[in-house]
This record gives sequence, C-alpha cells and structure tokens, in this order.
Amino acid sequence: MVGFASLITLALVYFASGIAASPAAVPDSSQLLQPRAGTCAQIRVRKEWRALTSTEKQGYIQAVQCLQQRPAGITGKAGVKTRFDEFQATHIDLTDEVHQVGHFLAWHRHFITMFYNALRDECGYTGPMTYWNWSIDADSTLAMKDSPIYDPSTGFGGDGVPGTYTLPPDPNGQSNAFPGAYKGCVRTGPFANQTVRLGPGKLVTEHCLVRGVDESMSKSSLKSTEVNRVLALTPFERFRTGLENGIGFGFGFGIHGGGHAAVGGEMLNPYSSPGDPLFYLHHGHLDKIWWQWQKADPAARMFDISGPTTQRPPFTNVTLDFQMTFTTLGPKVVVRDVMDSETEPSCFVYE
Repeated sequence: MVGFASLITLALVYFASGIAASPAAVPDSSQLLQPRAGTCAQIRVRKEWRALTSTEKQGYIQAVQCLQQRPAGITGKAGVKTRFDEFQATHIDLTDEVHQVGHFLAWHRHFITMFYNALRDECGYTGPMTYWNWSIDADSTLAMKDSPIYDPSTGFGGDGVPGTYTLPPDPNGQSNAFPGAYKGCVRTGPFANQTVRLGPGKLVTEHCLVRGVDESMSKSSLKSTEVNRVLALTPFERFRTGLENGIGFGFGFGIHGGGHAAVGGEMLNPYSSPGDPLFYLHHGHLDKIWWQWQKADPAARMFDISGPTTQRPPFTNVTLDFQMTFTTLGPKVVVRDVMDSETEPSCFVYE
C-alpha cells in the first residue's frame, strides 16, 4: 500500500505507468467518542462557490481570516498559534493514517464539517459551506488561473509570483518531488498577507501562502468526463481508489491528486495542504462526488464501506464501527455516523 506522501513522490513514475474573542482552554477530547448519530435539527445546503452571493463570499472569507487570527484552543505544539493552524496540524499529524485507507472519504467529510462548524460557531459565519467544482474550469476554454476562485476581489487570490519564495531543505523529503510547483507567494486577494506557520510537509517554518497553478494538470485530470468515469465505479473500494488515485495508467493524478496539483504550492504537499484555504473547497467537491455516488443507489451505497484501515500490513478491513481520530479537534467518530450526511453530526446536502 502506497501512502499519499509516497504517491506524490512517485507520481510521475507510477501514473505514467473581525476577530472573535479568545477561546477558553479546551480539554483534550481526542480519546473521547462522539455521541451516536441522531436526527438533525436543520439540514444545511452546501453550495458551489459561484452560487454564493457576494455577501456570502465575503462572509466566508472573513470567517476563514478570523480562524487564522483566533488563538488556538490547544497550545504547546510547535508552530500552532491559531485555530486555523490547529486544523492544518491535525492533517499533518494524521496524513499517513487517513490516506490510501478505506476511511479516506469518511475522515475528510467530518474534517470539513468540523471546519465549517468552527467558521459558524467561533467566527459568526452564517452562510453555507462551499466547494469548488473545478470541472467547470477544466472544461472551459479559459485558463485555470482565470477561474473565479482565483479572483482577487471575490475569490481566494491568484497564482504564486515567481521569485518570491525559496523552498527550504526538507530532510523528510515531502517537498522534493515537484519543487517547481512552489512557484511563489500569493500577492493578490484576501490571503496575500497570510502567514503559514506549518509546512511544507512536516517542517515548521513561517512562510507566505505558496501556489503554483498547473494548467496542464488542471485540464487533464479535472474534466467532467474524468469525474463521470469515477462515478461509474462500483463497489465502494473501486470508487474510492479511483477517486483518490486515478483509474489505472494514463489517468494522471486522478481527481483527488489532480485538484491538489492544479493549485500547486502548499496544496500539492500531502501533509500541509490545509495551509491553503482552497483545501476545504477542493475536498468539499470530492465529498460532493462521494455524496452523488451514494445517492445514485442509496440502498446499496449509503453504508457501503471497505478498504484497509492502514497503509501498511498487517491489513484489516475498515468497517462501519471503525473509530476515526481527529487529535485535539474533537472526539473520535465512528465511520457509520458520517455515512449519511443527513444525520448528526453532518446535517447537510449538496445543491
């Protein structure tokens, strides 16, 4: 079993073949278990970025900026100063446990839900959780860098500026596979002055938000035809591996890795990718694709789960009762409880 970090490193070979009040101290809940799923008081509708109103877009970005300034609830971890950092740190710590495994989609579904809950509960965001349907842009004749998602006024800022960032030496090797993807610092939009404290990879280095939009990767990996190929796969494990890794040779990075590589920079790094706010919109769309797959045959697919619980042997098969950990972000969650998005703790549908 190849880990996501190894997957990125070997990709060319393998695939060619305002600020809210400071939070009170939060006890470590990582060993607790989330209460069982129940009926939702409200089902929220998640929307594609282009479907948000100007007010909702502004509110979402301001809430993300709020998390980037709100003091961390758990202190003592190197580089973690804000709530936004906490989410990135959790992903870094758990990358090898939540990629190339059967619960890849389930874990990221709840991770996004926790991020959205933080935007609402801690930073006052009242709009919907959003996602980026990059297939719209990949199918377009326009360049990916011209997508509304990169708009400096109504989006997340543009591409990295060449010559503004130097990739530091990485003894862990996570950033060395595609050094050219770290084109430079984002100099436009709401995150032009963002300080990323973690990464690249497992490094702890303060740096700018780095991007390197890859036009070729965007167009080849993210077209709607590629998404439809994935949606046609059954059973779950074929669908999951097709989404996460691509379908056999000649399929590039697949839609998961392709979305990361299309943005480039921090997003290309399998560990520290949540340092770019676009991470949550990319994985939001991957979750929507899973949701669509489930909805196509709810009786057979809503609770269909399989695949290994670990990247390396000894392998055991993930089940609905498998407990997923989220370190300091919250208690463990049973896979079963996130399979149906219309029950607690998820409570959402897609537009």
